[in-house]
Amino acid sequence: MFLNTTLCYLLRDGKYLMLHRTRKEKDINKDKWIGVGGKMEAGESPEDCVRREVLEETGYALLSQRFRGIVTFVYGEITEYMYLYTSEDFSGTERDCDEGELVWLPKDAVYELPVWEGDKIFFRLLEEEAPFFSLKLVYDEAGKLLQAILDGKEQAAAAFAGRSND
Repeated sequence: MFLNTTLCYLLRDGKYLMLHRTRKEKDINKDKWIGVGGKMEAGESPEDCVRREVLEETGYALLSQRFRGIVTFVYGEITEYMYLYTSEDFSGTERDCDEGELVWLPKDAVYELPVWEGDKIFFRLLEEEAPFFSLKLVYDEAGKLLQAILDGKEQAAAAFAGRSND
């Protein structure tokens, strides 16, 4: 099965808007902290999707966004292509999210949260202002990161991420 999704990290005053996914029972991201986004709908471009998802989940309308990279997640029979964005240019009033709690957190705090191990890799790339990248993350059925390939080159995931979740 193939999925196309978007994910956006809103930035303000050195903080990311993070979503603590707690409200859906059947959720692969249950209890994890992630950005905002979701699945593309028929006829949507990645930009259409990210703008719709950010508005639906946060109440903020993106005025512009920066396309940072493509992250390919492989887990079991599923391959997900996630279009990763950041934005500092948005307007509106934050509203409650039906998928969990929205919290503005300092950028360096994300490494201490329960996040997917591979997310630490793309957080580091965002932090370092890396040019557009392609990152492939392979997970086992239990959610353990098995392989990380950045722009076609295998990485030592823990060393590359630079920080641990322990």
